[in-house]
Amino acid sequence: MQARIHRLVADRTQALAAVSHDLRSPIQRLRLRAGFLEDVEAQQAIDGDLDEMEGMIESTLAYLRGETESEEPRQADLAAILTTLVDDATDRGATATYAGPDRLPMRLRPVAIKRALANLVDNAVKHGDGARVALEENPGSVTVRVEDDGPGIPEAALETVFEPFQRLDASRHRGTGGTGLGLAIARQVVNAHGGSVALANRPGGGLVATVLLPRPHATGRDGAAVVGAGTLPPVTPPGERRA
Repeated sequence: MQARIHRLVADRTQALAAVSHDLRSPIQRLRLRAGFLEDVEAQQAIDGDLDEMEGMIESTLAYLRGETESEEPRQADLAAILTTLVDDATDRGATATYAGPDRLPMRLRPVAIKRALANLVDNAVKHGDGARVALEENPGSVTVRVEDDGPGIPEAALETVFEPFQRLDASRHRGTGGTGLGLAIARQVVNAHGGSVALANRPGGGLVATVLLPRPHATGRDGAAVVGAGTLPPVTPPGERRA
């Protein structure tokens, strides 16, 4: 049954990848034709719709393939990943800060974990007018917190927002409502690392996303020893529960 589930997920992802590949050609043709429009406002509106279509395709593919399936874990600097995300946010004109160690090497799937944390930072910037990112070392684990000063979310929705395609904003525009997959991908990636991610409303207002990642055999930040060299758990395909 496990083999059948793996084949089902693989076939579904392959089919969707094929459809997305075929969709890119008409999207590019539409983008090219929009460039010949004299109405600049209409051209920008069409380009925005095409951007939304491409974003939906990429997000759905990332979720279905698990984002981590083809990436091998390796030693990476979690602090550097977070500072890069904060710098990227400030370069876009957003308010974002980082507090934590200058270096924190550990065994990760860095591309996947960067995408997961980027989704949390982007949510804070988009819905909370800024992001405060903090990294903390604990015995055998690390904690990442992403706080904002936004309106928060209803208590009943703190868990359901992690479900695929769940959006609190009823807007269909990607700039506000998004695709509803950012938090689902974040949890999927963090769970694949053996960690956890949760949301909570802050007492003083705003939202905090807390990511807990295991860091076995941590020996310091001097780079000489292997830090966090424990074996990461196997990636579980979407839709399959880990026993």
